Amino acid sequence: MTEGQDFELRPVSFADLPRWQEDDPSSLAGAMCDCLVHLKSAKPYKTGSLGLTAGDLVSLLEQAAGLSGESPETWRAFFEATCEPFLIRRKDGERGFVTAFFEPEVEVSAAPDETFRYPFYRRPDDLVDVNDANRPAGMDDYYEFGLQRDGVISYYPDRGTIERGYLEGRGLEIAWAKSRADVFFTHVQGAARLRYPDGSLKRITYAAKAGHRFSGIGKLLIERGEIAREAISMQSIRAWLEANPDRADDVYWQNRSYIFFREAAVDDVTKGPIAAAKVPLVAGRSLAVDRRIHTFGFPFYIVSEAITHMDRDGHFARLMLALDTGSAITGPARGDIFTGSGDEAGEMAGAVACPADFYILLPKAAAARYR
Repeated sequence: MTEGQDFELRPVSFADLPRWQEDDPSSLAGAMCDCLVHLKSAKPYKTGSLGLTAGDLVSLLEQAAGLSGESPETWRAFFEATCEPFLIRRKDGERGFVTAFFEPEVEVSAAPDETFRYPFYRRPDDLVDVNDANRPAGMDDYYEFGLQRDGVISYYPDRGTIERGYLEGRGLEIAWAKSRADVFFTHVQGAARLRYPDGSLKRITYAAKAGHRFSGIGKLLIERGEIAREAISMQSIRAWLEANPDRADDVYWQNRSYIFFREAAVDDVTKGPIAAAKVPLVAGRSLAVDRRIHTFGFPFYIVSEAITHMDRDGHFARLMLALDTGSAITGPARGDIFTGSGDEAGEMAGAVACPADFYILLPKAAAARYR
């Protein structure tokens, strides 16, 4: 049981997990190995308010390292022997909620011209990490980044200020896209593959953000009566933005959040982008969570009967790893499922906005603290 939070962990059995015996967690092998390598060679993952540490996770990852290539039955037996499942239950009685994200592929140029006009930016030098040690008095605790100028930290300029030219002339541009909507939705997704005119392919992944809260423009367009609630999707939002260029600024700039990227090679097109957990995402098995609460690397079992298009027989019930985060992912039972790369993955992701049940699997030594 958690104390002083708006949720609790309720111990359950593996028999209580819907369709557990039908799941195949074996594709998590590579990601678990990647997490272990990272934890042994770099700094540990930040501990969320739930109190789970990277140290709680290492033994589980070490034991999983020898299971690569084993059957689904062996993998399920492994988790049953080493972990205890807990339902994450919100105290307001509401279920959890899942959306999905993907890695777009965007046509770009290394230099701007009349066609390629919209930049992807690297992290600026005047953007600094903000924490309890350097946070100015009165700055909202939400902010993890700020503007440092003459030794003083303040709020960084928001999307509207940046798009009006705040960063021009600093040489921060990675590449230029044809479509402003492509840049915006890459900010929402947090990563993209960049396709250059010569056919070469590069990748950009999240590096930092301006710090401001994410505000969904889909909700805004519904409230303004521009798109019907039942018709809202990434595709319908994009269509509206492209059909209303004279009104787009006001909509884009309502989302003050702004994302900066870093370049990465595409060494293996079958692997997803490097996530916040510093390991590649696995399509259909990687989950973005609220990192203020949760710690990267832990297994979550997500159940949503409303997701019917990601499995052949419908009814999504799948073990996943918490490997990423996002500005819009807030709360103990809120997640974002990575569906893969490219247009097909985008179509799949765009159809996910569903209630779900969240179970977290805790290594037995850690589980004793939460029973």
